[in-house]
Amino acid sequence: MGVGQKKIAVQDLEVGMFVSDLDRPWHQTPFPIQGFHIRSQDDIRALISHCQWVSVDVAENRNSVELSRVVRPVFGTGGRRAGEGREELQLPPMSIREPVKYRAVTTLKREMKSSKRLLEDAGVALEHLYTAVTSQESRDLRPIAVVINKMVCSVIRQPDALLWLSRLQKHDNHVYRHALNTSVWALVCGRQLGLNEGLLNHLGLGCLLSQVGKTQLSEDLLSREGQLGPEEYALYRTYVEKGMAKLEESGLSRAVLSVVQGHRERHNGSGFPEGICGDRIPLLAKIAGLAEFFETLIEPREGLAAPMTPAKAVTLLYDMRNIEFQDDLVQGFIRAIGIYPTGSLVELTDGQRGIVVSHSPERRLWPRVMVMTDRHHSPLKAAKVVDLAKYNESRAAAEILAIKECLAHGTDGLNPAGYDVTGAESRWSFSLGQLVSR
Repeated sequence: MGVGQKKIAVQDLEVGMFVSDLDRPWHQTPFPIQGFHIRSQDDIRALISHCQWVSVDVAENRNSVELSRVVRPVFGTGGRRAGEGREELQLPPMSIREPVKYRAVTTLKREMKSSKRLLEDAGVALEHLYTAVTSQESRDLRPIAVVINKMVCSVIRQPDALLWLSRLQKHDNHVYRHALNTSVWALVCGRQLGLNEGLLNHLGLGCLLSQVGKTQLSEDLLSREGQLGPEEYALYRTYVEKGMAKLEESGLSRAVLSVVQGHRERHNGSGFPEGICGDRIPLLAKIAGLAEFFETLIEPREGLAAPMTPAKAVTLLYDMRNIEFQDDLVQGFIRAIGIYPTGSLVELTDGQRGIVVSHSPERRLWPRVMVMTDRHHSPLKAAKVVDLAKYNESRAAAEILAIKECLAHGTDGLNPAGYDVTGAESRWSFSLGQLVSR
């Protein structure tokens, strides 16, 4: 029996239907990304709170369990969560050969001063390269290699600085910004895992080049990522192969090319272009895939629904352990970026609001927060940084100051770009000493 899709208003859903598509990107909802059966009225109420309409597989409505095992979803990355029939893949713990134990050798303040132009230089180099790829001109990868080496050195010295800068930097072209931010997340994760400097260079360069194939796709298609129909999504998936075709004769190392080739593969075999799984995916490609997925969850896109808060994205990654991403890799990533990653907008338990500046791996729930409003949400004339771990050190439980919730991107009154974190005067007369303590 064939399986067809039927568009239906959420108010008309019934228990037993199989939801195969939504009217918004899957990753911005709590629902399994490959589709799911409606088991109760609670499922219907949850759909009503997120969507106006969905598509259901009409044949699945009759013989749902059997068909759900053989029909490959269009948008999904495959598999189901534990307890819901979602495929899991258990592997022995990752083994990093001769891991390096890094420690921060400079302060956040100093590293931001020395690296503040680094992402701008990376954006320019990346734009020149992608333009050359599009126009069939000769491609000089040396500027990109130089920039990525500087990024690696910065992350090794102090991982939070480049994370902060990447969350604030703007670029008109989404593809460039996506590649840059993915590279930073991946480098911070690789540092946590103990990759040596050479491997970090391969990882970072591979991430920067991973989106090259998108230059061969239309801007209209790219502007609607996450909202594509079946035929459009099939075309979108070809960007990996198109990128490899452009880079194969470039003289890049096999390690770098493995990142470009494998960053959309998934742990349980549900990715593309080859659908490989587990240990068949190179380690650097696994890290790049996790970083790229996380950036997709939290990045703001004009014309698309609001992104996830970083805290919700971290929770989603944790739920995907041994499904789409390897368990110990996910945990290493979360240790590297924190429960509330640098750049997260937050509200404290006393009502003050601000942005996470950095975090401590030992006290992941108590990061440093740059407070920008008072408890009534009115902007402060001068921002201040509160190190929650130090603040709570000798306080009783009733006096502890903590993060109440992560706030949505673009929350009113929370624009960290209004503060010059390198020490220059800002419109709030903000002093560097108030921002970052050693």
